[in-house]
Amino acid sequence: RKNTKRVPSFRKLLRTSKIKLENKLKNKQYKQQSAARKYRKEQKKLREAVRDAVSRKPFPLEECKKKVGKSEKWEEQEEEGALPLDMMDEDDLKLMEDLAQKASFLTRDLSSNEPVHVKKRKHESVIEKYEKVPRRTQTEPEKELIHLLPIKDKGGIIPQTIEKPVLNVAQDEEEDTEEMEEAEDFNEEVLPVLTPEEMAAQRRQKLQERKAHIAALASAILSEPDNNVADLSASFLNQIKKLKELRAMLMEQDPNVAVIVRKLVMVSLMEIFKDIAPSYKIRPLTEVEKATKVKKETRKLREFEEGLVSQYKFYLENLEQTIKDWKQRKLKKSNVISLKAYKSLAEIAVKCLCELFVALPHFNFHNNIIVLVVPLMNDASKMISELCVEAVKKLFKQDKLGYASLGVVKVISGLVRGRNYDVRPEVLKVFLHLRIKEVELQKDSEDIAPKKKFMTYKEKRKNLSRMQRKWKKAEEKLERELLEVEASESKEKKLKLHTETLNIVFVTYFRILKKAQKSPLLPAVLEGLAKFAHLINVEFFDDLLVVLHSLIASGGLSYRESLHCILSAFHILSGQGDVLNIDPMKFYTHLYKTLFSLHAGGTNDDIGIVLQCLDVMFAKRRKQVSQQRALAFLKRLSTLALHVLPNSSVGILATNRVFMQIFPKMDLLLDNDSQGSGVYLPELDEPEHCNAQNTALWELHLLQRHYHPTVQKFASHLIAGAPTEGSGALSLDLSQRPATELFEAYSMSGMTFNPPVASGTPRRKDTFSKMDSFIDEELNKQLQQHITETVVHSPLDFAKHLKESS
Repeated sequence: RKNTKRVPSFRKLLRTSKIKLENKLKNKQYKQQSAARKYRKEQKKLREAVRDAVSRKPFPLEECKKKVGKSEKWEEQEEEGALPLDMMDEDDLKLMEDLAQKASFLTRDLSSNEPVHVKKRKHESVIEKYEKVPRRTQTEPEKELIHLLPIKDKGGIIPQTIEKPVLNVAQDEEEDTEEMEEAEDFNEEVLPVLTPEEMAAQRRQKLQERKAHIAALASAILSEPDNNVADLSASFLNQIKKLKELRAMLMEQDPNVAVIVRKLVMVSLMEIFKDIAPSYKIRPLTEVEKATKVKKETRKLREFEEGLVSQYKFYLENLEQTIKDWKQRKLKKSNVISLKAYKSLAEIAVKCLCELFVALPHFNFHNNIIVLVVPLMNDASKMISELCVEAVKKLFKQDKLGYASLGVVKVISGLVRGRNYDVRPEVLKVFLHLRIKEVELQKDSEDIAPKKKFMTYKEKRKNLSRMQRKWKKAEEKLERELLEVEASESKEKKLKLHTETLNIVFVTYFRILKKAQKSPLLPAVLEGLAKFAHLINVEFFDDLLVVLHSLIASGGLSYRESLHCILSAFHILSGQGDVLNIDPMKFYTHLYKTLFSLHAGGTNDDIGIVLQCLDVMFAKRRKQVSQQRALAFLKRLSTLALHVLPNSSVGILATNRVFMQIFPKMDLLLDNDSQGSGVYLPELDEPEHCNAQNTALWELHLLQRHYHPTVQKFASHLIAGAPTEGSGALSLDLSQRPATELFEAYSMSGMTFNPPVASGTPRRKDTFSKMDSFIDEELNKQLQQHITETVVHSPLDFAKHLKESS
């Protein structure tokens, strides 16, 4: 019969596991409370019994004067209801008198000093007389006495008292227990007071003992079992036993070493589980499998796997509870660990979870670890959030198939939506590390299946007989089916997982673009779109380009965010968007207009994104770019190279070199003669209409005198027309590297010259040569200052100045 049971969804599994963990924790806490309550009651009964035994010690009876004589005694016996003595024999009478004198303590009426056979009214008067006696002795106020029941003798009533022990009895049960413990300890010997040096030595000794015990348990767990069946089963059982004993040390109660011991046990268990966990997921056995008889080795292996999963689960619960206690600032009643120590314990617990998250994505409870780690990416503690972010990045980089990545992306999407898009930008930036660059969403199964060359019909007819052709046909059919099954098992499954992952990523991005455009997550969204835009469905291209342009036109974005918008738009158009007839002139215009927003200050880092945009806008779309647009960008980039840092100048000049090589007639700007009508308008924001063909690249002559040697090489190379060979050609290490790589290679982020300035001894010069060099330096300084004042602060004003002077 076909099994029609529905597989529970991922969210239901997460919710169910959370409920089970909570119920398990509640049951555990209830059992601990019940055991503690029962222990307190037993201790209280024991103390009461001991105290009662101490208070009942025998005391010597005091000799009291006889208040009642024999005559009174016999007169009382002759009252009403008394037995007539003349009716009794002398022997019986003597026996009764002896029994009366030897009566036990329990058969006497202790409330009276009269004989037993007294009248009731006399009995009541004795009681009233006894009640009038004060219970507290006034002569000794410093000692509090307890009046016990008196002893009645034939001489009268003998009062009994003892001194009351000094006990502070509290009304609360817990306070009563603590006070009784103090009262008991009062009679014990006082422990000797240790000096700080002795306490430190004692702590080191305890810590060393715990470390040795942890090491012994870990080595016993990691020891290889023997091949013998009996030894194998015993070794498995011993491993689980030692693992359980080591996990119990997570509850270390000695306050002197509790924090360090718990940290060591956490890390040790993490390394042990990484070593002994199998490379497959252990599933629970069904009832049929449990009832089936198997070999002894198989049965012992199943018991080991069951014990391993159980201990791994308990270990993860301990880590989760440690983090939860720190989050909720809960302090245990035992007060073994302080709140400050809880923070360090929680950090170690997070590190262990992150290690298991990366190392065991195939093992049990990995989805539970995802649910724990992903929300901690948005934690207020910077250390914990960075740990979790780095763990997620590592998982994305090493996850080849995509199961774990899909689970993480689902939880991140739910977290962003559940927090109303109020999360750290680093949470979304981890999407950039997904390994789905090579995925193509639209492919047929025939294209996915590996190709194999089969014999044609003519070859079969020529080389094979009729029976051989028949067998060959059936064989080729079977091989085709096997190849299709193999391809569907690997590539189609991977393709399906990556497609689902990308859909969730794009849904998250589009929600933020639609509902949270002013959120700090927008730069991360634009950066992600720039990377995965070539995988977006063509149907969304028009709407997405409209949204990106509206974001730029709104003016609410920073310069870096607007660059990401431009980069995303051109990534879309350079991928599947090649088939669309869309002219992104407005994006070209925006980049051309805002190039002079870059300078040698804080925006110098944005030049890396500008170089990426120029590569996508011109190098990959050279057929869609006009000559006027290329000339305008070449001129403006040359002007920009004058007032940025050297690494930016190198990247910009490398881009200009690409311009001069892929676009014809770029050498027009190397001549002084104009090539058309009109005057160059550097202040115009339209690259198509600024008449860039009527200007010259005079900036290259200034860059030839730059202090950076690489900038000088590029300027001289461009003045020569950017030749690929000859005396003016660049070296291979500069010509074969892209502009973005050169920008990073010559970065001056370390506040040092890159490349470093060579140190050498100055040569001796005569007086005239020193004067000439001094004059040259002064002239260069004045020229550089003039250029800085006119170009750095306002390149457009300098261009106007040149125009007016001409």
